[in-house]
Amino acid sequence: MNKIAFTIKEEFQKELTGNILPYWMNQMTDEDHGGFYGRITGNEVLMPEAEKGAVLNARILWTFSAAYRLLQHDNYLATATRAKRYLIDHFYDCNYGGIYWSLDKDGKPLDTKKQIYAIGFAIYGLSEYHRATGDSEALDYATRLFHDIEEHSFDKNKNGYCEALTREWKEIADMRLSEKDANERKTMNTHLHILEPYTNLYRVWKDEHLEQQLRNLINLFTDKILNKDTFHLQLFFNDDWQSKYPIVSYGHDIEASWLLHEAALVTGDQSLIAKTEPIVYKIAEAAAEGLLPGQGMIYEKHLDTNHTDTDFHWWVQAEAVVGFFNIYQHWNHEDALHKALSTWTFIKEKLIDYNHGEWFWSIQADGTINRKEDKAGFWKCPYHNSRMCMEIIERVK
Repeated sequence: MNKIAFTIKEEFQKELTGNILPYWMNQMTDEDHGGFYGRITGNEVLMPEAEKGAVLNARILWTFSAAYRLLQHDNYLATATRAKRYLIDHFYDCNYGGIYWSLDKDGKPLDTKKQIYAIGFAIYGLSEYHRATGDSEALDYATRLFHDIEEHSFDKNKNGYCEALTREWKEIADMRLSEKDANERKTMNTHLHILEPYTNLYRVWKDEHLEQQLRNLINLFTDKILNKDTFHLQLFFNDDWQSKYPIVSYGHDIEASWLLHEAALVTGDQSLIAKTEPIVYKIAEAAAEGLLPGQGMIYEKHLDTNHTDTDFHWWVQAEAVVGFFNIYQHWNHEDALHKALSTWTFIKEKLIDYNHGEWFWSIQADGTINRKEDKAGFWKCPYHNSRMCMEIIERVK
């Protein structure tokens, strides 16, 4: 591997252990009510009364479990165990199964809907904790949640997974993951974040049904979700897999390129890998349309109105680094390495908060820091940037 790649390994480990992880351990651990605080604003103001989101807790669980597996530091294990306990003891619905969407500051259920995206992240975190420690309780809950998704969300007639259900697994009128999403029954984003945990769960639990559904998810991406003309991913679908939303999400494209590749590789099926790899490469090529020279990757473009969101979101930059490095690693394209390293340079120069730790939400189109959005919160979590660091550390041998 190129000598340049080796020189960055130390940079990524320093960013992970010296900046990102300490922020979450020191600033977000809720010693008064348990678990982790729900929010720190973009101006670094702690909001101890904020609701606690399932996605945030599950992503903290995944992050510190993976960090412990990789680096074997006891304080990472302690934080991961804290997240595991809080997820099982507070977010898990003992009556109906699944994970509550949010809790109040005291750990009591607030929004009890079953958002499949959040359950997927709970599987991701629990399976990683088991992968790192061998803990049987974490694997037990991960497999329970897998069965919940398969029983209640999987569309046995038309394939795919619905977005959300009520606490009792009944139909729900508003299925949206967030206010900016379309209220459609099936989305690329939720399928991506079912593919991701199913891949990780399959690493530690070679269940036949899980393998079948993992393969099915890969094929859903290549056959249904992918726009075969542009190699961008379509975002929102009705039950019949029809999409009427001409939106390009560059960050999701590049993230999906390497997660899809990872999933195929984990199955070990050479025919499936052979089918998937050319598509992976083309998705990454399409995502590169969102890269601005000497900067990073912009957010999204609406093809019907030609409106482009040119903000540089933290998670998009992190996924771009991994996605293009993945292309370099497997196809040995120096241009892909350049894209990864150029984006990393942009991150270092613009997004990392060297005063308080962690990263800013985004850099706006005019080059200023976006402080309107959270520094830590319901959606601002440690997993994208921590995972970026760990992926590079593991890939550079």
